[in-house]
Amino acid sequence: MDTEQLRTAQSRLIDARAAARDIHAQLVPKIGSTVLFFCSSQYNLEVLGDEINRLFAGNEVIGCTTAGEIGPAGYLDNSLSAVCFPQNLFTAVTGRLDNLASFRASQGRDLACDLKLRLRARTPETRLNDTFGFLLIDGLSKREETVITTLHEALGDIALAGGSAGDDQHFKHTHVFHEGSFHNDSAVLLLAATSLPFRAFITHHYQPGNERLLVTEADVRTRTVIKLNGQPAAQEYARLLGIEPEKLSPAYFAASPVVTILRGTPYVRSIQKQNPDGSLTFYCAIEEGQSLQVTGALDLVENMRATFQNLHSQLGEPILTLACDCVLRKLIATQKGIRRFVEDILKDNSSVGFTTYGEQFKGIHANQTFTGIAFGKPPHPPETRTGP
Repeated sequence: MDTEQLRTAQSRLIDARAAARDIHAQLVPKIGSTVLFFCSSQYNLEVLGDEINRLFAGNEVIGCTTAGEIGPAGYLDNSLSAVCFPQNLFTAVTGRLDNLASFRASQGRDLACDLKLRLRARTPETRLNDTFGFLLIDGLSKREETVITTLHEALGDIALAGGSAGDDQHFKHTHVFHEGSFHNDSAVLLLAATSLPFRAFITHHYQPGNERLLVTEADVRTRTVIKLNGQPAAQEYARLLGIEPEKLSPAYFAASPVVTILRGTPYVRSIQKQNPDGSLTFYCAIEEGQSLQVTGALDLVENMRATFQNLHSQLGEPILTLACDCVLRKLIATQKGIRRFVEDILKDNSSVGFTTYGEQFKGIHANQTFTGIAFGKPPHPPETRTGP
């Protein structure tokens, strides 16, 4: 896809150097453009990083490892996808947070403030509704909630979305790419002003039920719930599903997650695994006293179609959708045999992005959601910018 030099690309080549060259040939980036890429962790990351640095020497480049890649070739695994933001449509700045294990709110506020100042210096006429933020964060850091909350508070009304990096469901090492290198225990924030109309969005296909679960004992540090409603967590959750605890599996966790209600909106809190002691470990932060509701699933495909129909009514047909789709949604789509329908919807809406270990929207970290930023056609032909 190529609209006013807004280009997307995807490569299925398994050799890291060859894949990077393939992407570069598809994007043909001009000096000063900003490039975002999303790569399988199966690539040799050192080789991939070196080749990206060589090929994209005149560009700002950020990216991350994934649990699957979304791009013009499809809803894939073991691939490399990318998008190029040209200078005539986007002015972008980036920054990184390191050592997330010891993250302090002041670090997030400082980063957000610095990026806003740098962006304003380059585009003094920029308004809040012309600006968006896109976050890529280590998906195994367990720091998504604190980071996204801090950044959202510091950015105020600036639209903010993003996703947690993956590693093809190995759950060992996830990485973000910034300033020429892959990093773990880190997050990268892109702040950009654009002449394109855009909307940040979030959706899922679950409906809260009547059954409630109160977290009565939890290990907040490890996101582990020990007791629900005063009973062993796995036992109580299984009871509400009408099955024995020993039958619990990732398929049940994906099909029947729980939600927490925040400001009237349900956000999914996905269960990662059942532990030998009968506790449940979650993908999101959980705390004692939190009220959860078991959900029932609606139609995933119809929910996606409705989401894009709403975006079409606001923007017209998107020329780009930065897409963050939870790995558990892909698991469901694969199990139910609907993956090709999901892929068609993503392709039809010019989606580029990745399968995530978690999704961020405004100040919320969630699971089993589809979130991102959709961009419409420019209201008028953009003027070509020159200089830095």
